[in-house]
Amino acid sequence: MKERVVYLDNNATTRVSPEVVQAMEPFLGDMWGNPSSIHTFGGQVRQHLGHARERVAALIGAEPEEIIFTSCGTESNNTALKGVMLTRDPGARLITTAVEHPSVLNVCRYLGSVGFQIAELGVDGQGHLDLQQLRESIDEHTVLVSVMWANNETGVIFPIREIAEITKERGVLFHTDAVQAVGKIPVNVQEVPVDLLSLSGHKLHAPKGVGALYVRKEVKLVPLLHGGHQEGNRRGGTENVPYIVGLGRACELAQKHMEEQQARVAALRDRLERGILQSCPGAQINGDRTQRLPNTLNVSFEYVEGESILLLLDQLGICASSGSACTSGSLEPSHVIQAMGVPFTAAHGSIRFSLSRYTTDEDIDYVLQHLPGIIRRLRRLSPFVKE
Repeated sequence: MKERVVYLDNNATTRVSPEVVQAMEPFLGDMWGNPSSIHTFGGQVRQHLGHARERVAALIGAEPEEIIFTSCGTESNNTALKGVMLTRDPGARLITTAVEHPSVLNVCRYLGSVGFQIAELGVDGQGHLDLQQLRESIDEHTVLVSVMWANNETGVIFPIREIAEITKERGVLFHTDAVQAVGKIPVNVQEVPVDLLSLSGHKLHAPKGVGALYVRKEVKLVPLLHGGHQEGNRRGGTENVPYIVGLGRACELAQKHMEEQQARVAALRDRLERGILQSCPGAQINGDRTQRLPNTLNVSFEYVEGESILLLLDQLGICASSGSACTSGSLEPSHVIQAMGVPFTAAHGSIRFSLSRYTTDEDIDYVLQHLPGIIRRLRRLSPFVKE
């Protein structure tokens, strides 16, 4: 472990809050009963499962019975998309965007391989969807539209309310991958009538290995996991009680502190952005600079390889990323950056900084102290830059 760690990769995963760890501990020790058991020892655990469901539901304005606990956001997305489409015959149509998380795009490609129609809509240079194109894409075969609430790489927030209204007018179901939005910005399924919504614990200071899927009461879907009666017969398998309790506590904390944290984290993000633009010539911000998550900054550095930037930052204990953790290892620019049409000279030098409520002023100072020198050093080594 390096002497100092400045963690700015919170869209990949977040630190588990101490309060969450404390809430989980009893269920890793004395309260180890099965919540499906009929005896009192299991029943007391079942009560805590119910409390966690209420806390998750409260964060997004849902009813507790509309919450299905899953293992992660990927499982939630799989359950939503496959669960709806597999109630229909092949030939039914699903519409999504070209900038979705791999756990949506790869499910769509699988569904396409077994006979369903898949349409991927593009975005403009700011990462925005053309709503008129969406309207025109919905036809009589369309069953489901899936658009993320906020992009995991750029932080761009999609007009979910307007999309929900369009799909409702056309009688089409609407799923949103809200993994990056829940806990960071207000999300309310009563005010924005989505039909299905995915969230993940480890993006909001709960542990990895737990997520949830909101399913509006009247929506029918095929379970991804068949087994026992758990989760209202919608997801078989004994519930992961310690992690579910942790997710419930994390949602409670997010709801309590959201407004305050939004403002503080956004101010830190903006200070980092200003410092980079002032000290690093040739830097550009990717995505809309107003309609985005308060914690996310995606910036490209011309004529520099992003992987080289990350390696040198890592040597200083600074953690950032070049895109989704689920696509790391690829030598190509991220599919999001490519879809936005970022020029080739900048696309390979795209870096994502993502903050959290644990990010400090000192963390931002440390990055701004070291990043400009790293960029100058790498530019001197670039064959495309002439002194």
